[in-house]
Order: sequence, then C-alpha cells, then structure tokens
Amino acid sequence: MWDRKVAKMSSKKRDRVILHCDMNGFFASVELLEHPELRDKPMAVCGDPDSRHGIILAKNQIAKDYGVVTAETIWKAKQKCPDLQLVKPHMDKYKHYCNEINKIYLRFTDMVEPFSIDESWLDVTASQKLFGSGKEIADTIRETVKKELGMTLSAGVSFNKTLAKMGSEYKKPDATTVITRDNFKEILWPLPARELFGIGKAPADKLSKCGIKTIGDVATADKGYLVSLFGKHGGEMWEHANGIDDSPVSLYSEKEPIKSVGNGITFKRDLVTERDIATAVKALSDTVAGRLRKHNLKAYGVKVDIKDPYFKVISRQKQLFAPTWLAEEIANHSMEIINSSWKKGSPIRMLTITGINLTDDLSQEQLSLFDENPEKKEKTEKVEFTMDEVRKKYGTDAIGFAS
Repeated sequence: MWDRKVAKMSSKKRDRVILHCDMNGFFASVELLEHPELRDKPMAVCGDPDSRHGIILAKNQIAKDYGVVTAETIWKAKQKCPDLQLVKPHMDKYKHYCNEINKIYLRFTDMVEPFSIDESWLDVTASQKLFGSGKEIADTIRETVKKELGMTLSAGVSFNKTLAKMGSEYKKPDATTVITRDNFKEILWPLPARELFGIGKAPADKLSKCGIKTIGDVATADKGYLVSLFGKHGGEMWEHANGIDDSPVSLYSEKEPIKSVGNGITFKRDLVTERDIATAVKALSDTVAGRLRKHNLKAYGVKVDIKDPYFKVISRQKQLFAPTWLAEEIANHSMEIINSSWKKGSPIRMLTITGINLTDDLSQEQLSLFDENPEKKEKTEKVEFTMDEVRKKYGTDAIGFAS
C-alpha cells in the first residue's frame, strides 16, 4: 500500500492532481470474466432472466449498440435484440472486484474516495515523485487493472474533482483525458450546458431560455444572475464552469459500511395538511430510493422520525415482506406509519425517512408474491431507474416527481 511519508512533497503551494476512475460496463465486465463465451455476443445483467418483468441492470457494448439501455424491461430489450444473453447479478462478485480495484488505487495514494461501486476519485498530488505525472499514473492504473483483473476503465485527470469527473466521461471506453487550467476552456466550454457536472435537464432548459446554451456561456454569465435563477446551485454552476472546486478527496480509511440510508429536512413552515405531508414524504422517499439504488442496496424496513414545533420527537418503523429500492413503495409505507402514529392535523416541523435492514442481494425475484399489480411495479421500476440515468448524466435536479 502507498506510504504517504515516503511520498511527502514540498509544502510549496501548487495545483492538486486529481484522478476520477470510472469502470467501463462494470457489472457486465465482471460477469464476462466467468462467461468468456459471451464476450462476442450481446449480453446483459438483469434481476431475473427467467422473468419478462425483470429490468436491465447493465449491458455490454454489443448490446448497447443494439439500443439496449439500463432500466428497461427484459421483454423490451429482447424486442430490440432477440439474441440478447441474460445473466443474473452477483453482488458478492461485484463487491469483491470493487475491493480489488480500490486495492490497486491504494498502491498509488491513500486518498481514494469511492463515488459509487464502480468509480472513485484519487488525489495523487503527493504521489508524482514516485509514480510520474497524473496522466502517467492514470495510464499505469488502467493497464494494471486490465492486466490483473481483465477489465477496462476510463480516467479523467485534472486539478479538481469536478473536472476530473468530466474528464472520465469525455472519452470512453479505456481512455485517459487530461483537463488542465490551460485547456479546460477549449475542451469543455463548447459543450452543451447540460454536460456540466451537476447541471440537470430542467436547469439546462431554463438556462437555454435565457440564452445560456453552452458551458462557456455559464462561465461567462454574471454569477449573481445565476444565483437569482437557481439559488446556491447557480453559484456552484458558475464556479464549476470556471474550474473552481476546492472539495477534498477523502481518505479511503474513512469509508464505512452503509447500515442505513436516510434523508430528513426541517421545514420553513409546519406541515399540517395531509397533502403537505404527502408531498414532503414523496420528495424525501425519492432521495432515499435513489441513494439505495446508487449503492445497489434494498431496504427490508422503513423508519420515520417526526419532530413537532415543540421539539417532541417520535420514531416509528415498519418491516417489509420484500425489500425495496422504489420511491413509491417507500413513500406509501412512510405514509402508513405517519397515519397510524401521528395525530391528524398535528403540525410537523421536521421529518426524516430512512431505509433500514439493508441487503445487497439483487438476485432474488424482483416482483414479490405480495405484489397485487406486478405490471404497475414493473412500470415504476422502469421510471425510477430511468430517472437515475437522467440524474447521473445531467445532475440531481434534472428530474423529479411532480407535486
């Protein structure tokens, strides 16, 4: 493992060197290691290959060329590609290879911050005297992962996390893109505004109506004007477009196993009506569900914490027949808890919703025996996974449930 003391550099102020490493088709790549006979065929990883109701969790490049996309149903994917080979997910394998990949990263630096199961930021500023430039380190990592694990990744190299992330997205698969203070305007400013990390479709549409169509337009716009349009997020847009991001890369040792996934908010005004409460519950459940799916986890239980204006707090939870990572199901269970535990009409000052008793076993049948309407659940899963893809590409504010 990399030793920080050995690589200690001069205290002279200099730009950081940040990598963002993003595995190419991670789930599918892992499965192909044990199914090499499928390497030249269209294949996809899905929850239940024997059920037409399952959804596509990942696919290889050949399937992608047929138009198969993540989150669509198996039957729809089969319509596009009748010869599509289907494989069940194996989370234990993915976790194993995730750990092996991060072990490789840790040979170069102890500042490794996973962003999801298949992508991480690395701060290699203090590693260059040992291993070469940021690009050389990125290329060495790519070749090492390919040689030792049989998989490929794309890497971005830059002076902050935002631009390193955009670099890893710029060219795929199996590539390194270097974005510097000298070239980031040339590379990124001509791109559509929606390509800026953290900008969603809805904000991009709003920007377009104001004549701000490219990342360069965002960068040269008046910062105060963007703040007036989007609040704090508008200021972040302007900073990211101008290459400003001081957020640190965390130490890998700070990473802890996820035991629960929750989201809470203290409201500017008390919630009293059922409509107000339902709107808040839906928004919180959407965030919780998205985080569960990001970490490839499902919840066997839902917990709700409620605080009134006098700071009285109650906490109630409910166990589920089948685990879920869907916002609609989490919201429905949360409302059941609230309706049975909180006096109707009593004001709510703070509300927190948490997914508990988590599992990473995605190989089980995706539709529970207790589902009264499997077609509805199939549609819900498709919608929410599609929302994940939109948010991953265009930012967390890109899309949400109407209220």
